[in-house]
Amino acid sequence: MAEMVTVSKIEEGTRLLRWFLRRYPSMPQREFYKLCRGGQIRVNSSRARGQEILSSGDVVRVPPTLNSYAIVPVKKTESGSRFSLADLEYLRQCIIHNDEDIVVFNKPAGLAVQGGTGIRKSIDKMAAALFPYDKISLVHRLDRETSGVLVVAKNQKAAQVLSNEFQTKAAHKEYLALLNGDVKPSHGVIDNYMVKGQVFEDPVRLNNGTGQRPQRAITEYQVLSQAGGHLSWVLFSPKTGRTHQLRVHSALCLHAPIVGDILYGADKKLDGALRSLLETNNLFLLAYKLTFRHPSSGKTLVMRAPIPDFMQPVIKFLEFKLP
Repeated sequence: MAEMVTVSKIEEGTRLLRWFLRRYPSMPQREFYKLCRGGQIRVNSSRARGQEILSSGDVVRVPPTLNSYAIVPVKKTESGSRFSLADLEYLRQCIIHNDEDIVVFNKPAGLAVQGGTGIRKSIDKMAAALFPYDKISLVHRLDRETSGVLVVAKNQKAAQVLSNEFQTKAAHKEYLALLNGDVKPSHGVIDNYMVKGQVFEDPVRLNNGTGQRPQRAITEYQVLSQAGGHLSWVLFSPKTGRTHQLRVHSALCLHAPIVGDILYGADKKLDGALRSLLETNNLFLLAYKLTFRHPSSGKTLVMRAPIPDFMQPVIKFLEFKLP
């Protein structure tokens, strides 16, 4: 029996052929056009020709013969990653913007951005499965524990333009974080040097045999709200992109580690009442806002991520506001 599928908002603007190829990646195009000619594929009950531009709310008739071409329930990559069709659908629901050049995800906490040894699921591999006819490329990254806005390029030109945006600092990042401590002063700029989770005021060469030189790390911050001298709701604007930069600057420079950071804040205990409120394994760090130019149109895009479910009760209870 044919399936009637409603086009989602994130799929709006996609050509019908590409829409089918994303859902049925192994489907031969000749089969698609044969079904169109036979009236088996329809859009809003009308015969399709294959090049229609879909709109949100359109209803597409999918003949049952295409089920054998669907994305397989389990995907195994060369790195050993495994993810299910349900995982792919979950990631699809995390899309906050999608067009021919880029896809922007609201990355969940705990999901790795890039695959590697021991990583079963990652956005780069899963996005490649969601968009099999696009060339998926990472142009910036978020820590596995961090949630929020992540933009991914879908072709080589977009990847080059966006990579340059991030390298030249033309892209503007804003993060929201809940810190375990009373941050003073209430605003400022942290400007020092980092290597392997350590900070230095001068770019001196380490005497540890690695030959690594600390890299400059700059973070602007502003305290938005505080709670009883125990917690600070902070807006970060990093000007550089060092590994764990915000986590290290919070813990070692502001002396207020990000709540949930077991790597840099494990030895700083919360007040008993607050501990029960904040009891979670998640890191309270959100890539809240990303401003950048679209790689094709040049139009300035502003992407925002909603407060994650695990953070919402705490933020609401403390009556903290968004900037």
